[in-house]
Amino acid sequence: MAHAAPRARKAIERGGERGGTTNVLSPRAHRAARVVMPVLLGLVYGYWAAANRRYGGPITGWNLLFGFLTALVFAAVLMALLVLAPKLRRELHAVVWAVFSGAAVGFLFSQSGGSVLRSAALSLAVAAGVFATMFYRFYTHEDAEGHRMT
Repeated sequence: MAHAAPRARKAIERGGERGGTTNVLSPRAHRAARVVMPVLLGLVYGYWAAANRRYGGPITGWNLLFGFLTALVFAAVLMALLVLAPKLRRELHAVVWAVFSGAAVGFLFSQSGGSVLRSAALSLAVAAGVFATMFYRFYTHEDAEGHRMT
């Protein structure tokens, strides 16, 4: 039989914290992760785009340059999005994530030799799915004024 875990008296006296999670990492680790994760994701994205572009052929200097430039742009846009997007209203916040995701997937598909129309269709489909998901998440985690609930 399951029982509720005991809570500290101080938490009970303060009214308790709803939905609080245990913070395992230090604030310094969180600050480092806000830089490291976009850089790592950018490197993976750049490698993927470069691999799509060379069609299984040999790796060339231009291919490496393309991969690193793609990684740099992806990481920079993702960092800017992580900083600026939370300051937006939930509708615009969801639109920004949808545009970023749709453009990223569409660009990857276009590098593999697909047609422009198929790339645009895939990009719009991904953007629509991401918008629906992110809008639902932001709508259920914010109050009417746009303040995040814990």
